[in-house]
Amino acid sequence: MSQPVESQVASPQGQRPKRWVYLLPLGLFVVLMVFFFFGLGLNPRLLPSPLIGQPTPEFSLPKLSNPDELFQHTDLKGEVSLLNIWATWCTSCRQEHPVLMKIAESEEVPIYGLYYKDIPAQGVVWLQDYGDPYRENAVDENGKVGIEWGAYGTPETFLIDQKGIIRYKHVGPISWHDWETTLLPMINSLRNNNGV
Repeated sequence: MSQPVESQVASPQGQRPKRWVYLLPLGLFVVLMVFFFFGLGLNPRLLPSPLIGQPTPEFSLPKLSNPDELFQHTDLKGEVSLLNIWATWCTSCRQEHPVLMKIAESEEVPIYGLYYKDIPAQGVVWLQDYGDPYRENAVDENGKVGIEWGAYGTPETFLIDQKGIIRYKHVGPISWHDWETTLLPMINSLRNNNGV
């Protein structure tokens, strides 16, 4: 008795899948693990900023100390300075604050603040309670100016030269080691070279 014609012809659906089909998920997994491994080795504080070497973004915001007065980007010209983006809700800012106080006490460089996405009255009380290292603070209540500065979060600190050019960006809280080994040498270099 002969078999039906259909069963004698090999069906493409009935064929065994080729080996590469089994190896494809394994290959994708290996590629992802390589990216993951090298990603862990990157320093999140070394995030690139397209603003390095560029003038400070333009802004005009109310001062935290006196909302009737404005703090503007042009106020950052004339001397080497730091602009620190901070908020009272930021736990890393609380960690960084004693270092900022020591930097301010050293009188090596003026520190300006960009008070980011926070309630002004809370910032005033916070500075009264913990000390005020800032020469002045601009209130960025809706966060628009912080975004223009390329802020990923808080705290972030920008080193600005005499001409209002951004020379360095530090992501995360500044430690005393960061101050002594990175920021202070850069500040001295900018002063000695007159911002060049």
